[in-house]
Amino acid sequence: QLSLFRLTMKRLFSASHSSVDSKEMKKFQLLAHKWWDEEGEFSALHSMNDIRVPFIRDTLLNMSSNYHLGNPLSGVKILDVGCGGGLLSEPLGRLGASVTGIDPLEDNIRTADQHKSFDPVLAKRIQYKSSSLEEIVEESMETFDVIVASEVVEHVADLETFIKCCSQVLKPEGSLFITTINKTQLSYVLGIVVAEKITGIVPEGTHEWEKFVPPEELEHLLESNGFSVKTVNGMLYNPLSGLWSWMESTSVNYAMHAVKSGAQGQSSPTDTLSEMESEQPSATAGTTV
Repeated sequence: QLSLFRLTMKRLFSASHSSVDSKEMKKFQLLAHKWWDEEGEFSALHSMNDIRVPFIRDTLLNMSSNYHLGNPLSGVKILDVGCGGGLLSEPLGRLGASVTGIDPLEDNIRTADQHKSFDPVLAKRIQYKSSSLEEIVEESMETFDVIVASEVVEHVADLETFIKCCSQVLKPEGSLFITTINKTQLSYVLGIVVAEKITGIVPEGTHEWEKFVPPEELEHLLESNGFSVKTVNGMLYNPLSGLWSWMESTSVNYAMHAVKSGAQGQSSPTDTLSEMESEQPSATAGTTV
């Protein structure tokens, strides 16, 4: 009886507080088989790996004293939220991390599973699951060292719920990496008019400007949910070269690194010192790569 009640309550909760947007699901359903076409609709995400992977890797290495040559992220448990076809999960797995990739769209997971199966090493290191973030919270409390949500928060239905769930599944002092799009006039012109309507770099209708998130708003949400924001770096995509680079301005795309507060919620002087030491290099990790 009690377990049936719990299950009913869980279903009710997840139905009313889900961060999954059904309209977004329909958009990506049509593209699920195209994830690994480097010249296709996801080409900008493929080339984003050139800067987002080193940013994640170098930030984590600057915070750690354990170096594993060849497998720098060995022993690190990463959750890739909204993993799509596995474009970011795979390079993180190659760096030695143990990666769990989740996506609410089954077709995306099927594509990701099929692609990793070509590499026996990745097949062992990466596990994919068709699931929303809320659905794994109960079984994954404080499980992960790192969460990556790259190009995801601009598609979620309820950002606060999403951030709360990230905090729940992260270990104390775990890292959260987010890349997303700012909500500015420039991001409307470049992110929607140019990218979708003129050049077709991104399929039309992929983004809704209303759902873009200003970095100040994201920082505030993170800070009020027990995170400390360490780094915010602007990102620039050049549609002619198809390459990404770091820039000062966050007016269009940006990357953010935040750390969940420790178990006690209070840092000792030595913690603060080590944070300052690790913060300095990580703040420039993106720009020096």
